[in-house]
Parts: sequence; C-alpha cells; structure tokens
Amino acid sequence: MSGPSISVVVPTRDRPELLRVALDAIIGQAHPGPIEAIVVYDRSEPDRSLEMERGNRRIRVLTNTRTPGLAGARNTGIETSTGDLVAFCDDDDEWLPGKLAAQLGALDVHPDGALVSCGIRVSYDDHTVDRSLDRSRVSLEALLRDRLTELHPSTFLIRREALVDAIGLVDEQIPGSYAEDYEFLLRAARYAPLVNLEAPYVLVRWHKRSYFAQRWDTISTALQWLLRRYPEFATVPHGEARVAGQIAFAQAAMGNRRDALRWARRTLARNPREPRAYLALAVASRAVQADRVLRTLHKRGRGI
Repeated sequence: MSGPSISVVVPTRDRPELLRVALDAIIGQAHPGPIEAIVVYDRSEPDRSLEMERGNRRIRVLTNTRTPGLAGARNTGIETSTGDLVAFCDDDDEWLPGKLAAQLGALDVHPDGALVSCGIRVSYDDHTVDRSLDRSRVSLEALLRDRLTELHPSTFLIRREALVDAIGLVDEQIPGSYAEDYEFLLRAARYAPLVNLEAPYVLVRWHKRSYFAQRWDTISTALQWLLRRYPEFATVPHGEARVAGQIAFAQAAMGNRRDALRWARRTLARNPREPRAYLALAVASRAVQADRVLRTLHKRGRGI
C-alpha cells in the first residue's frame, strides 16, 4: 500500500555537515509513499553530489532563482515540488523517527486541516528541552496573542493544493526574511485552524551560527513591518505588546536607548506585565547585556 507523495524543501547555506544529517533523517522516514527532498542553495555553490534517486526516494539540488534569502529559497523549492504534500526542514534541524506517519495520521483525523505541525526538541549549548503545545488545533487569534515557538517551520507539513491555491507562497517582502515563518502561519490560520501534535518529532538546533542570532536591525525592521501588515494585532493587546517588546529589546541591543524606551512604553501601555519591556529597559540601562539574556533564554528552549 502506497501513501501520498511528499516534497520536502530544504533551504541551505554553508552548512554541509548538518545538511547531510537533515537529509538522512528525511529520506529515512518510515513512509510507504514517495519522498523527494529538494535542497535549495541560497547565495552559495550547490553540491550536486547530494543528488540521488533510489526507489521512491529522491534528492534534488537547486539554486535559489527568486529573491535572495530564506523566503525566496523556500519558494524556489515549492514551485518545483511535485508532492501531494509539501514540508519544510531547515538545514540545521533533524526530523525524528515517526514524524511523517504521525502527521499524516493527524491530517486523516482532521480532513479540514491544511497544515499540521508538531512539538520540537530544542538543543542549545548541550542543553535539550522539549517544547510542545497541549492542543490539537490552533486558531488565528491564538497566533496573534502568542508566536507559539513550538510551531517551528521544520515541523510544517502542508496540503499542496491549499498551499498553492489559498495560503500562498512564503512572503519575500519581509525585511531579511525574518519572521517569515510566523507571517506564513498567520495566513495559514486565516485559511483554516492549524492541526498540531503534542509530541516532539523535530530536533531544532539553536546555535551561535543561527543567521538571526544578533541581526537586531533586521529583527526590529521586520517586526515593525509585521505590525503594519496585520492590523489585527490591535485587537489583541497581549499580542501587540509581545511584538512591541521584541522591537524594544532589539533597539536596546543595538544601543538605541531612545527608541528602546519609546517601544518599551508602547509595550507597557498594551500590557503592563509584558516581560520583554522590562528586559529591554534593563539592556538599555546597561544593567545586563543582550547576549547574556539570549543565552539564558536559549538554554530554556526559548527566544526573546
């Protein structure tokens, strides 16, 4: 008995060792149907030696032909994919055994669902923490209120028809491609509540080579773009405060004290209990370094 065909888009840039680990985990999934991994090189030389075809498993290697960056790379892969379902996997992450089988089972239970995610196992500095949501459906309102870090792009499995005809490609206009996965989730949740599995089926590696670890200017610009793009945040004060608090922290990390204070005030006006505002104020006053805050959060499997 065969199953649906699955295309897995793997954007990559200068991570050859981790990439091979990611591909082995994808190809090794226990799924009776075809799996193709589409490796999309972004601003780096493609390694054609990765290409292979064995039975109903295939690895293809492409070069990003769209906007440079993560969003363009993902869209290059989506456009050339052939599967009934499309999945994402970052080149430094690793699918755990049973991921596809569990997610396909969840889509069978929820035939109205278009995107299914799962829990993650976060690894940082030899610390490992499981992050998962104890809910099977996620609404748009819930995503506006909280980014829900557990909904990591390397967990996404999406019905191709819904992706291409309704949700749409990854937005390439977001500054630096930062938070493109969150914006994509907001659109997906507009279309239909997300399906979610509590169990962690993806190992997510957070490390100092992560491209957004310290790109504070890009983070601030992208999050301000997101607030303008989704006026619905104004209807969810806790959600707007969360994003404003992230912007305040980014400004403080860059040493822009005046802007950090302005965004911290906006944060506290929407939610006086938002901790990101107080972290931003601590960094702006030089009571603590931004890098130290991030390291502490990452060890707990959390971000700013």
